[in-house]
Amino acid sequence: MTDVDSSDSLMTPIQPEQLEPGAVIAQSLDNQWVPAQLTKDMIERGQSLDQVGHRRVREVRAEYFRSLINASQVVINRAYFYNNDAISRDLIEEGEARAAHRRLLASGAIVPFLLGERHPAEEPPGHLHLRREGFTAWQETLAGLAAADRVRCVRMSWDESAGDQENRDRTRMRLYQPFTEKVQGLTAKDIDILAAHVGVAREDADRFGERLGEVVGFSNGLSVRRQPVVRNTLYEQFVSVPGTNVAEGRYDRGKPFAAEIKQLLDLIYNVNLADALGRYPLTPVGSLRRVVLQEAREARAATVGVVQDPEQLLTFLRRQTFAAVQDRLTPEAVNDLTLHDIWRLRQTSAWNAYIRAFGELTAAPEAFHDGVGQVFDGYVRLNAEILRLARERRQARPTAWRPVVEVVVTVGAAVFTAVSGNDVWEVAGSILPLTVSGSLTGSVQLVLRNRMAGRQEQRFAREIATVRLASEREWAQFHDLVRRLPGYRDSVGTAPTGTASATTQDNEDLPEY
Repeated sequence: MTDVDSSDSLMTPIQPEQLEPGAVIAQSLDNQWVPAQLTKDMIERGQSLDQVGHRRVREVRAEYFRSLINASQVVINRAYFYNNDAISRDLIEEGEARAAHRRLLASGAIVPFLLGERHPAEEPPGHLHLRREGFTAWQETLAGLAAADRVRCVRMSWDESAGDQENRDRTRMRLYQPFTEKVQGLTAKDIDILAAHVGVAREDADRFGERLGEVVGFSNGLSVRRQPVVRNTLYEQFVSVPGTNVAEGRYDRGKPFAAEIKQLLDLIYNVNLADALGRYPLTPVGSLRRVVLQEAREARAATVGVVQDPEQLLTFLRRQTFAAVQDRLTPEAVNDLTLHDIWRLRQTSAWNAYIRAFGELTAAPEAFHDGVGQVFDGYVRLNAEILRLARERRQARPTAWRPVVEVVVTVGAAVFTAVSGNDVWEVAGSILPLTVSGSLTGSVQLVLRNRMAGRQEQRFAREIATVRLASEREWAQFHDLVRRLPGYRDSVGTAPTGTASATTQDNEDLPEY
């Protein structure tokens, strides 16, 4: 790595391999992110992003805080610090909020991602959208860092020897090209599985497939004409109201499957930076998980384990035993915390034990039965700390709490869930007949949540392993083993969805991604 100007006393330049193993990229900070159900509501009512702004920003901020609670390190595109209100409000507010942000930057908990710029305070190109108040606050935040503090900034390459050409080449190869390939590969997937995951009715799957063919054909045409395949261009053609600025977020109910295509484009868009950096995309509740893309994910093989044996896969769904937790929780406590509270939480022994336990589990998912109990215990203690902080701000309204572990195993279009904790045990499968002739790849996701429905408590969801079964025989063996579990319920023919129960770039030399 060629270092930047050594006279810069603010920044420590790092490359992707220098990020922490548990680093995540929070999808909810994407400027077009909207939960799947809210997207459909917006289209039905003809609403823009601004018109649902209050509800959306509250959800984005909650997910932003959850990412800082549940991961050791969060990588954030530089533009979001000044263009995303969920982040910039802490900088604009000054005082305690801005000080907490500085601490998170200096500790490496937050890492800015730089696309073409070489310094986090650098003025962006004039043609790009910029919220001036937010950008000024961002510059002031950086300028006010203590003399000994450094901000870790990640970039594809810092080599200056060829005028930044290496960084441009790596960015195109790792971000732009994968986006193009994934879009143009949509019709090569099992269309029935795609339709099921995005919530398209089975009788509409053929029409949905035809519409995807139009998306792929349009993308291919752009490539042939040597034009960039970027999300905004695809939005204009298949999602947005004609004549409107894509940034307004006005989605056209007259365009077939606009909501479903938006979900797929957003998913592809948001996993690319995580892949390029070799780290996890943190998918918020209500958004598609990447298992929908039916991919082998070789780029991420180093950060998640791969499960290929049906017997080993079954271990994730077997019953776990946890002691009953006699405690009370404020369901909305996280939403009412401040960034300063998040910083304080990360200094506690409870937070450090929780992060350590989860890191050990993802490093060795085959030891799931030995490690999941420590993660659960850490989760319980962490929530007690969250409640303590909320009470200090007099925001706590204690209610009954039923913490449980939920494991979600997805293979093709089949979704198996097992819920355990506080004397609760449930295991169920949602199966489509087409699964046995479709994709046999998938994932294992661990969810920690409140058993009580409708609660907006501190929750956590992340993929801990990739699934790749070799053939229909292995699939049938796994399904047979699951059906033998006590109390198992099988819903054949019920369409599962790929939403989680848990990267914009700018550069004058590279098109808007």
